[in-house]
Amino acid sequence: MTGEKIKTYEAKGFREKFLGEDNPMHLLFKSNSDHFFCLKTEEMMHLQFPVPPSKHLCHTLIFVESGSHKMNVGFEEYETKPNEIIVVPAGQVFSIDNIYNTYDGYICQFHPDILIGKYGSRELLNDFDFLKISGNPKVHLSAEDAPLITAILKRLEKEYTNTNLANLNIVQTYLTALFYEMNKNSVTASKGISAAEIITGKFKELIHLHIKTRHQVNHYASLLNVSPNHLNKCVKTTTGKSAVKWIDENILLEAKYLLFQTTLSISEIATQVGHEDQSYFSRFFKKHEGISPVQYRKMIDKS
Repeated sequence: MTGEKIKTYEAKGFREKFLGEDNPMHLLFKSNSDHFFCLKTEEMMHLQFPVPPSKHLCHTLIFVESGSHKMNVGFEEYETKPNEIIVVPAGQVFSIDNIYNTYDGYICQFHPDILIGKYGSRELLNDFDFLKISGNPKVHLSAEDAPLITAILKRLEKEYTNTNLANLNIVQTYLTALFYEMNKNSVTASKGISAAEIITGKFKELIHLHIKTRHQVNHYASLLNVSPNHLNKCVKTTTGKSAVKWIDENILLEAKYLLFQTTLSISEIATQVGHEDQSYFSRFFKKHEGISPVQYRKMIDKS
C-alpha cells in the first residue's frame, strides 16, 4: 500500500489552490494566518474554482449579515442566510460548488490548538456542539444577539488586521466569548435533549473516529453500551435515517474525498475505507452513487 499522504488543507495551501497563487488577496494574510484569521467577506475575492470534497486542519466560521452562502458540510447542503452562522469543524469533509456566493459578513478561521491554549481546555470544547463533526453546523441568531456577535467578530478582525502578529491569548478569549454567545440560542433546547439524541450524537462522533475500520452497527452499539436495536431506534427517531444508512453515507463520503484529493488506486481507496475486497467496494459505491469509482474519478478529471 502506498504511503501517500491524504490531502488535508492548511489555510495557505487552500487559498493558493482555490483563489489562485497570484491573487492579490493573499496580501491580506499574515505570518500566523495558518493558525488564525478573521476578515470581512467584502474584502475577499470570490473563489476562482469550485472546491471538491476537502478537509481542513482549522475550524472555519462564516457569519452572514446580508446575502446568502451555500456549501456542503458532510453530505448535507446548507444555505446560510442573514443572522446565521455556519461552522465547518476541523477534519470535516466540505465542498463548495457555487463560486459566486454573494454575501457580506465575516469569515473566521482558527486552529483547534488555539482553543486549548492558556485559558482553555478540551473539556470546555464539549460545550459547543457546532465545533463537533457530529454536531449541527448551523446557528441562527436572534435579532438581539446578532449585534453582539458582530461586535466580537469586529474585535477579532481588528486584532488580526491591526497587529503584525495576532495575540493568540486575546484571540482565544474572544473566540470563547463568541461561542458562548452562539450557544445562547440553543441552551433551552439542550436542557431538554432526549436520551435518544444523546446516543445519536455520540454515535455520529464514533462513526467519524472508526469509519475506516468499523462498519457494523453491533460495534457502535457495544461502544455505547446499548443493544443494536436500541441504537438503530434512537438514530432513526432522531435523524429519520437508520444507523446502517449513516455508516454507509460516511463510507461513501470518505471514498469520494479520497477519489477527489488523492491519486490512490481504487484498490487502495477500498482498503482506506475498510473494504479489503475491491470488487465489493466498487459494487457498494455504484449501488449508492449510480456509477463506479473509476467512472466517478473520470468524471472529476473532465470537470
